[in-house]
Amino acid sequence: MERLVVEGGRPLRGSVRVNGAKNSALKLMAAALLADGESVLENTPRILDCLTMTEVLQHLGADVSWDGSTVSVDTRGVTATETPYELVRKMRASIVVLGPLIARFGRARVAMPGGCNIGSRQIDLHLKGFERMGAEFTYEHGYLEAKAPSLTGASITLDFPSVGATENILMAAVAATGTTVIDNAAREPEIQDLAEMLVEMGAHIEGAGTTAIEIQGTDSFRPVRHRVVSDRVEAGTFAIAACATGGEVFLEGASASHLDLVLAKLSDAGGEVAAYDDGVRVGMEERPRAVDFVTLPYPGFPTDLQPQMMALLSIASGTSIATENVFESRFMFVDELNRMGADIRTEGHHAVIRGVERLSAAPVRALDIRAGAAMIIAALAADGRTEIADVHFVDRGYEDLEARLTGLGAEVHREPARWPALA
Repeated sequence: MERLVVEGGRPLRGSVRVNGAKNSALKLMAAALLADGESVLENTPRILDCLTMTEVLQHLGADVSWDGSTVSVDTRGVTATETPYELVRKMRASIVVLGPLIARFGRARVAMPGGCNIGSRQIDLHLKGFERMGAEFTYEHGYLEAKAPSLTGASITLDFPSVGATENILMAAVAATGTTVIDNAAREPEIQDLAEMLVEMGAHIEGAGTTAIEIQGTDSFRPVRHRVVSDRVEAGTFAIAACATGGEVFLEGASASHLDLVLAKLSDAGGEVAAYDDGVRVGMEERPRAVDFVTLPYPGFPTDLQPQMMALLSIASGTSIATENVFESRFMFVDELNRMGADIRTEGHHAVIRGVERLSAAPVRALDIRAGAAMIIAALAADGRTEIADVHFVDRGYEDLEARLTGLGAEVHREPARWPALA
C-alpha cells in the first residue's frame, strides 16, 4: 500500500495529454470477445482497471499483450466462459463480459461484481434486457449463470438510462436474430465509441448517442483496429485542478463537446475556457465563485466529476449546492474534505458547500477513484503537506497521475504506507 504526498499552493501550468477513456476502453476490450481473431485498441490507458480486464480476458483464454498504450486482444484461444470472483470483485465493470460471452457461446458464468463502494448499482437492468432476448439465469454460490442457446431481437425499455446495461445489452443484441431496440438508452460518448467499434466489427447499429438504439443482429464479426475516445472525466479532473490551484492548463486531445456542462460550470465559477480542434484550455486567476450543480446522466453533469467539483467549490466565495442524482452514497468522501477545513454538510442527496478561503493540509484517504482525485485536487490547493492514503483507488482510473501533475508544476510523490493495511 502506498500514499501520495502533495505539497500544496503551486498553480498548475502547462500542457497535458488526455488519455483514452477508462469507461470506454474496458468495454471495448470486452467487445473483442465477439470476434475470432486479434483486435487492436490504440490509446488505451494503462491503469489498474484495464490491467484487471486483461486478467479477466486471459482467464477466458485470450492472448492479451500491451505495447505502450496499444493493447492487442487475440480471442482465438477463448474457450472458457467463467470469470472468477477474485478478479470480478476488484472491478464491477468486469460484468460487461456477460453480453459478449452470451452472444458468442450462448452461456456464461460470472461472479457478482464488486468495485467502488459508491452506492447500490444492481445489475437487474442488464438481466432484464438479456431475458427479453431469451436468456435464462440462475444464481447460486455468488455466481450468475446464463444460458441462451439463441438470442432473439426484442424491444427493451430501461427503467433508468444505465450506461452499463446499455453497453451489455448492446453487445449481446448485435448477435441476436432480428431487431432489438433499446429505449431510454444511455447517451454517453463512451457508448458511441463502443457502437463505432461494433459497427467496424460487422454489427448493424443505428441511434447510438440517442435515447433509442436500434440493432439488427448478425452472426459474423471480424477483429478490428480501433482508437479509444479521449477520457472526458480525466480531462475534467485536470481542468478542475487547474482552476482550484489558480493555474492554466491545455488539455491536449480533450473534446469540448463531451464536456459542455462541466466547462460551462467552470466558466460560471470564474474560469476562462477556450476550445480548439486539438484540445481545450482552462484556467482561473481569481478565487472561484460559488455555483450550484446537479448530476444527471449524459449530457448532464457527470457523477464521476462531482467529487472533484466539490473540492473546487470548497474554496469558492459563497455557498454552493451540489445535488447527486446517480449514486446515493457518493458523498462518503465529504468527511475527508472537511478534515482539511472544508465546510460541507450533506442531507440526503444534497450537499451544501460553504466556501472557505483556504484548505489546510491533513492526513486523508482516497475512498474511491473519483473521491481520490478530489482529495488530490484539495491537496494541490491547500496550505502545507497533505498525505493521501489508499492511493491504489486513484491508480484504477488515472495513469501515472503524479508524474503528469509534476509536469504541470505540482510537487507530488509517493511513499510507502507507514502502517500495514487493515484487513
